[in-house]
Amino acid sequence: MSERDAQWAVAALADVRETWVCGAGWAFTARYDGLELLAYGDARDREGLGRDRPGLASVVLTRCRESLASPSAVPVVLDGIDLFGYPAAEVVDVLGLDRYPGVGLSVVLPGSYLSEVRISA
Repeated sequence: MSERDAQWAVAALADVRETWVCGAGWAFTARYDGLELLAYGDARDREGLGRDRPGLASVVLTRCRESLASPSAVPVVLDGIDLFGYPAAEVVDVLGLDRYPGVGLSVVLPGSYLSEVRISA
C-alpha cells in the first residue's frame, strides 16, 4: 500500500497528520475516540543488514493510557476477537502471542486491557 492509499483509507474516519519515524520515507498518525493509529512505510535499512521495504511497513494502534482499565469505545477486531474489548489476559489466552506472524500485542499494566497492537509487513 502506498502512502496516499493508506492516508486516504484512514482520512475517512479521522484527521490525518504527518509525523516522522526514523528510517521511514513517510509516516502519519490519526486519532479517533481514545485510539491513536501510526502508519509508516518505505522503510530503509541504513545498516545494510536487511532490505529496503517499499510500501506500508507497519501499523500501530495505541490506546490512551487513561482508558486502559476499561474496554475501548472503538472495536479493533482480529479473527472475531475485539482486541481492546476484553482484558489482555483473556485476549492472549484465546489468540496466543505468536499465532499471527507480524502481529504484536502489548500490555502496559498487569490486569489491564491491551495497550497496543502492532502489525508489521
